[in-house]
Amino acid sequence: MAPVVETGTAGIGAPEALTLRAIRMDDAASCAELSHRIGWPHRREDWEFVIGLGHGIVGERNGRLVATGQWWPYGERHATVGMIIVVPEEQGAGIGKRLMQALLAQAGERSLMLNATVAGEPLYVRLGFRPCGGVTQYHGHVLAVAAPELGADESLRPGSPADLAMLERLDREATGLERGPVLAALLQCGECLVLERAGQPVGFSMLRAFGRGHVIGPVVAADETEARALIACWLHGRAGQFIRVDLPFDSGLGGWLEQHGLAPAGDVAAMVRGDLPAAPGPARLHALITQALG
Repeated sequence: MAPVVETGTAGIGAPEALTLRAIRMDDAASCAELSHRIGWPHRREDWEFVIGLGHGIVGERNGRLVATGQWWPYGERHATVGMIIVVPEEQGAGIGKRLMQALLAQAGERSLMLNATVAGEPLYVRLGFRPCGGVTQYHGHVLAVAAPELGADESLRPGSPADLAMLERLDREATGLERGPVLAALLQCGECLVLERAGQPVGFSMLRAFGRGHVIGPVVAADETEARALIACWLHGRAGQFIRVDLPFDSGLGGWLEQHGLAPAGDVAAMVRGDLPAAPGPARLHALITQALG
């Protein structure tokens, strides 16, 4: 890609122009350092996970990585955008806009979804995104949680790669998206629980190492009672451990999580550019994979 030439930098001793290039797996360690600078908890392993699943751009100046942005395709019609970071000393120079324009060009005609910080939201509005909800992050050190109580015809079992087609179906009901590659990757790096009723799968949840501890998500279930059972099973026996869950604004699980030691840690605005996917149900998405992946 052509260098970004900024006004006021020409002449002897001027700093090297910013260049944009495709993100690579060997950028993960530098990306982790970048995210830590703005208070995000992502480890190198967390960056390797998201880099391996999608596409992205980094900005470099004088050989130093100063900006990132990524997108993840979910079929031919939709994608999510995230991990948009510009180091503090480079903010306000139009780098975020250049990153987003490059990502939009790569994604083509897909409808795009993202979760925006307060600082980023004005830029996304100018680029054609509109608000469509929001997400609250809950995290904290878990209190003692009892094992979930299930109905007489309900059971929980571990999920495995052999369940991928079923997990894709339930996830598609809940999101309207084709997220098979992400679910397959989650099965490889984390753990999965499947909720069955009368021997038929009706929901699932996943747990994996992330940031300061573990994250629970996605959580897919028909209602909040099922979602609580799928989350409580992960919390049970983990008193004192650090857990994160990202809930959509319309979730009724926030107060219940607070009772078990997870406090609200901030909101982001959900935004879309294009059409939102149609989620046929009856399964619903009760917790996200991450704010970037949706």
